[in-house]
Amino acid sequence: MTSIDFSFDPEWMSTLTAPFMMNAFIAGLCIALAAGVMGYFTIARHSTFAAHALAHIGLPGATGAVLLGLPVSLGMGVFALGGALVIGALGKRVSEREIATGTVLAFATGLGLFFARLSSSASQQMQSILFGSILTITTGQIIGFAIFDVLLLALLAIIYRPLLFSSLDEQVAQAKGVPIGLMNVAFMAIMAGVITIAVPAVGTLLIFALVITPAAAANILAGSPLKAMIIASVLCLVSIWAGLVLSAMFPAPPSFIIVTISTLFWAIAKGMAALKTR
Repeated sequence: MTSIDFSFDPEWMSTLTAPFMMNAFIAGLCIALAAGVMGYFTIARHSTFAAHALAHIGLPGATGAVLLGLPVSLGMGVFALGGALVIGALGKRVSEREIATGTVLAFATGLGLFFARLSSSASQQMQSILFGSILTITTGQIIGFAIFDVLLLALLAIIYRPLLFSSLDEQVAQAKGVPIGLMNVAFMAIMAGVITIAVPAVGTLLIFALVITPAAAANILAGSPLKAMIIASVLCLVSIWAGLVLSAMFPAPPSFIIVTISTLFWAIAKGMAALKTR
């Protein structure tokens, strides 16, 4: 039976200044911005299951990429985007979206396990895909994250009003002429991109903590969509950066600490809301 040592590391400051840790901090900033903004829309559109599922839908793409000798992020991005487009096209209503998401998720999970069985290297890669490894983020990946954030903000600036309208009241938006189907597809496609850049940090199993949990806390604390997005991004960033610092001080998996801090923020927000209602 293995034991886990959480003893204090007196050399933690030198660890924080290491190049790999600097990359992790910068990557955390890029991920927090994208996750915070899209997390709000995910909750507003009642698509939390779809967001969680997209990470798993990208799994066969990641394992398939290992088989072909291609970048894992490329394979995951292609499958996540493909799944997002299928779900967005088939699930025009919330109930239809749940069915489409479950169907695509089941097929993708089975395909991912099949690919993993075909190669020992793909099977070994499964752990990093499932749980992530923010400390191994490369400079090339950071550049990709930054480019994605710029494209995300530019696209949201164009479709912000119709996307927000369709997220808050789909029926009224449709009556006003908002292209609901196009907004569904656009949202799912953007979400696939966010999942793809966030998975290297916390993995497919824990992605929920970065995209959904800070946004859920922000929705409790904020009174407007824009404020909620800002608060969600800040909470996500604090979770990642604090998780990195604590993982350097007390050697432990960063993903676990990041998820724990994010969950604590949500619990505190729920507690504050409960006190206000008394």
